[in-house]
Amino acid sequence: MSNLVKEFNDYRSKMNEVILSKDNLVIKRLWNLDTNTYAEGALSTQTKEMLGLVASMVLRCDDCIKYHLGKCHELGITTAQMYEIFAVANIVGGTIVIPHTRRAAEYWEELIANN
Repeated sequence: MSNLVKEFNDYRSKMNEVILSKDNLVIKRLWNLDTNTYAEGALSTQTKEMLGLVASMVLRCDDCIKYHLGKCHELGITTAQMYEIFAVANIVGGTIVIPHTRRAAEYWEELIANN
């Protein structure tokens, strides 16, 4: 696993443990809701992760983008599909999304290199 992917995953896991260890009911409920939102339903898990990625890119949240890129990779999204997702995000979000697309493309390359 590349350093870029490993560092993100390690930090995310570490800080999630810290936050959840504080036993805050609202945070636990919010995170549970987030988990359940992406479960298989009328929309496939793949579709939901792609939607989450577009929303994250438009909102310009690099951590969220990395998370959804990882999930999309786990779910078998292809590079061709990924670049269509990037295109949708850039059309919806405008040119301000371009720097996030660059970082997303870099992270995607790291994910596929680790297959």
